[in-house]
Amino acid sequence: MLINQLSPQLEKLLEVKYGIIGKTDVMRHAISVLMQSAPTDLTVLITGETGTGKDVFANALHGLSKRANQPFVSVNCGAIPENLLESELFGHEKGAFTSAVNMRTGFFETAHNGTIFLDEIGEMPVGTQVKLLRVLESGEFSRLGSSDIKKIDVRVIAATNRNLEEEVNKGNFRQDLYFRLKNVHLVLPLLSQHKEDIILLYEYFAKKIANKLKINYDGYDQDTIDILKLQPWPGNVREFKNIIDTMITLEKRTDIDVATLRKYLKPALPPHSSYSSSNLTALVPTKTNEDKLPDIELGIIFRTLIEIKHDISDLKMMSVKSIEEINNLNEKIERQTYDQYEEEIEDISKIDIENMTIEEVEKAMVVNALKKYEGNRRQAAESLGVSERTLYRKITQYGI
Repeated sequence: MLINQLSPQLEKLLEVKYGIIGKTDVMRHAISVLMQSAPTDLTVLITGETGTGKDVFANALHGLSKRANQPFVSVNCGAIPENLLESELFGHEKGAFTSAVNMRTGFFETAHNGTIFLDEIGEMPVGTQVKLLRVLESGEFSRLGSSDIKKIDVRVIAATNRNLEEEVNKGNFRQDLYFRLKNVHLVLPLLSQHKEDIILLYEYFAKKIANKLKINYDGYDQDTIDILKLQPWPGNVREFKNIIDTMITLEKRTDIDVATLRKYLKPALPPHSSYSSSNLTALVPTKTNEDKLPDIELGIIFRTLIEIKHDISDLKMMSVKSIEEINNLNEKIERQTYDQYEEEIEDISKIDIENMTIEEVEKAMVVNALKKYEGNRRQAAESLGVSERTLYRKITQYGI
């Protein structure tokens, strides 16, 4: 049975400690599933689009459980190269592979008696999924390069923005693992599905950033709230929070008026310099102006398209002037980068692996591959046995 009412004390706890806010039906349902499953050891699968707060709910599931005083380990499966993920999760013995110069304890061992949060579980390779299924069913696993069986007690929370049923049908995700993860399915709604919570979210984020900046919380402008409710928010709560943080930090006040708001949401808003509650009513669909709504919507769309056209024209002019400079700069940076690493790494065989961390060895291998194939990422990725996407992540991670 779902929990329909929360005590004021519990609502305050969820808001203050975990940042979970919402009084709409869809949020009440998500909170109800959270409260019922948190005290158990059931595996929870959290699904929802990017920015809906999957990590926030995962943290609350741990904090409200009997394991709250034990470790909470969060792992982004999509941020770890496929060939290293198994080692990171389950650990490895010294010599298990070329760069394994020391024994490493995996995330599952670190989370013993606590909770492990596997974010972006849909990115996990099928081979690693097999070992994860074994842990879920028996609590047993082996480090990479070892035949010794280890036993752990860990609660697993997984999250993804993918449709795992579709991934199962495509053969990218094991069906047995999907059902095992889905003991409890917690679905987080899009912000567009609970826009009535925007006023609560605004107050929460505004007060938080005001306290951080040591400025007074001066409330909110109702016209601004009404405009915020009209926005599509494709980035969901995360996008909303970033906008609020940016506006209040730069404006040094919380009661942002619509004229100021327009600077940060352009070109989504109609090009008016002032607003009032009376003319805002014309922008919000109501039963009283239902017959006028199509004309109003067309007017908003037309004005927005004009602004977009002007912005595109400006961008084209800027790009014509700068594209040649950017290309020249890129060539110069690439030459300097490869010259620099050519001096630093003459031969991969000369690297002192024994005194280097796994990250340093991995960075050296990436640099050497890029040097060998003169910056060709596809060839470098093939030589390393990883995808181009994984190679790009490592280039960004190590600032290469």
